Amino acid sequence: MTERKISDVLSFLSSESGKRLDKFLSESYKEFSRSYIKKLIEEGFVLVNDEVVKKPSRKLRKGDRVTLLVPEPEELKVEPENIPIKIIYEDKDIVVIVKPCGLVVHPSPGYTSGTLVNALLYHIKDLSSIGGVERPGIVHRLDRETAGVMVIAKNDVAHRELIKQFQERKTEKFYKVLVKGLVKKDYGIIDTPIGRHPYDRKRFSVREEGKEALTEYWVLKRYEKFEITFLKVKIHTGRTHQIRVHFSSIGHPVLGDTTYGFKRTSVPKELLELMGECNMLVAYHLGFYHPTTKEWLVFEIEEPETFRSVHAWLEANSS
Repeated sequence: MTERKISDVLSFLSSESGKRLDKFLSESYKEFSRSYIKKLIEEGFVLVNDEVVKKPSRKLRKGDRVTLLVPEPEELKVEPENIPIKIIYEDKDIVVIVKPCGLVVHPSPGYTSGTLVNALLYHIKDLSSIGGVERPGIVHRLDRETAGVMVIAKNDVAHRELIKQFQERKTEKFYKVLVKGLVKKDYGIIDTPIGRHPYDRKRFSVREEGKEALTEYWVLKRYEKFEITFLKVKIHTGRTHQIRVHFSSIGHPVLGDTTYGFKRTSVPKELLELMGECNMLVAYHLGFYHPTTKEWLVFEIEEPETFRSVHAWLEANSS
């Protein structure tokens, strides 16, 4: 086992046979990703019946005792950067911020600096350690091209409680969206599962074997001249790219989202200039229970400048 201090020891008892070790642990301790669980297994931090097991694919038997040794997080190597961020609420447990379009949430291959995490490390004194070196404090995420409100955890207790709320669908998330085409129904629900695209692993698609995904929407206005619809959207699940995938699947890609079918030639050049590199998708409303006080909190933001400019152009040119 590598020389790292242990911060937590968790024991579980398998109630069924035939399940993979990594899947069993990721289901038992949901705040850790399956990839992180796999890494811990391969590094010798998992025991089955008191014996170290380094194969994530190990099949369990009913009654097996599985012990997960959670190492203390490594020393942060992501550098703080003085990137401006808008903080709309802060206390000892959480920070609520507005993420602008164009800002990547956390470091990854190709984005080792200039991320929201780099900014948080500069502006926030304390962040939870559960996300590890690359994702301190990060409870949920928004795509780079999407602007919106986010909650950040400042300690591990708050982080665990917020993760639980997101997983149990106790949070409330509303978006404003501009999509291509005229959505026929004034109100609708898209209830189709989403999984990774079979050929492009960076994309997602509606797939029968995917995970449950539920999107509810209301039409706010149709701009018939330009065949664009303005929507309010509520997501009841938090699948990656959920709104983008769901609306693309019904023939209405989000404006700006060339990954999921938006054609830049389908709108006037003036709109393209106003949109820049942003998708016309804004996470404007976030509700959740405070992790300590249990008070129901709601945060709403105005449309960011880019979205507001596009919206104003449509209003002015639709008559």
